[in-house]
Amino acid sequence: MPGREPLSQTEALLAGLRAGSQEAFETIFREHYAQVFAVAYRLLGSASEAEDAAQEAFLRLYEHPLPAGRNHNLRGWLLRVTTNLAYNALRSRGRRRRREERALTEAQSAGQPAAGDSMVAATADTAAKVRGVLARLPERQVQLLLLRQAGLSYAELAGALGVAPGSIGTLLARAERAFRDLYGELEEMEHDA
Repeated sequence: MPGREPLSQTEALLAGLRAGSQEAFETIFREHYAQVFAVAYRLLGSASEAEDAAQEAFLRLYEHPLPAGRNHNLRGWLLRVTTNLAYNALRSRGRRRRREERALTEAQSAGQPAAGDSMVAATADTAAKVRGVLARLPERQVQLLLLRQAGLSYAELAGALGVAPGSIGTLLARAERAFRDLYGELEEMEHDA
């Protein structure tokens, strides 16, 4: 049709997906899966749980493709859905951090850890602290931090979160400050204990 601009690659894939093209879905999956999984893994800290969240995000896209008529930020949409799914899983498992700490304490009381074990324990402890801090932050700040960590630009963050591009810098700075403050409080509590 005269006057119509050609579809972007993303919009062409979404049109194919809406038409039931398995090839379009597979292309979208191959292009975005690694990053979607990485975001879920950063939040959940478990490969199997991250896999579940990533698969659920792609399943939602497959069952309900993004509507025609708009230029979609597919990557941002997938990462936002994945972040929401992972955050919901994390929130529903508030006891996770306590279980990890209890398991670490039990392992240490069972015997002296080997030199390599202490490095693994320290890494697991740090990961548990980060997940604990993320669980205490407002959902929007968690999404912002994780999506930025996943490599989204300010413009992509704005699109994924539905905010003005000019406000991303301020929102990101607040989220980073809130994370640092809560992490510092956790460190102080552990130091004082």
